[in-house]
Amino acid sequence: MSATVLLVHGAFADGSSWNKVIAHLREAGITARAVPNQLRGLTADGEYVASVVAQTEGDVVLVGHSYGGPVITYAGSKADNVKGLVFVAAFGLDKGQSAQTATEGYPEPELISALQPWSYPGSEVPELTIDVQKYRSVFAADVTDEEAAAGATNQRPASGLALGEPLSVEPAWKRVPSWWLVAGADHAINPDYQRATAKNIGATVTEVEGGSHSIAVSRSGEVADVIIAAVRSVS
Repeated sequence: MSATVLLVHGAFADGSSWNKVIAHLREAGITARAVPNQLRGLTADGEYVASVVAQTEGDVVLVGHSYGGPVITYAGSKADNVKGLVFVAAFGLDKGQSAQTATEGYPEPELISALQPWSYPGSEVPELTIDVQKYRSVFAADVTDEEAAAGATNQRPASGLALGEPLSVEPAWKRVPSWWLVAGADHAINPDYQRATAKNIGATVTEVEGGSHSIAVSRSGEVADVIIAAVRSVS
């Protein structure tokens, strides 16, 4: 039996961002489902995904987009049945790093100036979304107009706590193999950071030239091909 694929979205997205990828995986005979990422804090989000993994029969390959990368890095350290990690235009954290600090030293991406803070009950730290007028340029330059409009209006806000909390565990990529899809035209996470981090963690790298941050939508076939290769490698 091949590994089950659990797909974890990042900030400013939801599980529907994986719809096309799931369809490709289904065609390949691979069981996959999207896991809702709470986007409240790295430890809380990682523990939640780890609990989903623990309730999944058999081996699992975790796939994380953007901030979903840190979440699968955490969750994979807590679940022995995780056999591989796939990072999609993501952050790749080591212990003590956060999504906010990991890219220090790289040019600031367009995303930073496009963030809008919002208050929410029970927290003094705001949650964040992307300015709807800037969403397409920042996050989804190569998707259709309809997909960009839907993504902009369906954003799931991320707490500043999630993006600022350091990884508190030894990263799962130290014990299981990993794969990385670099988005070559990413305006949310610097592509040079992605390339350097993928090399640092020893990931098998595929670069999607011209790909925006939303490559799971715009280049779903290429994303699925890497996931399929990961599943076959660990099964």
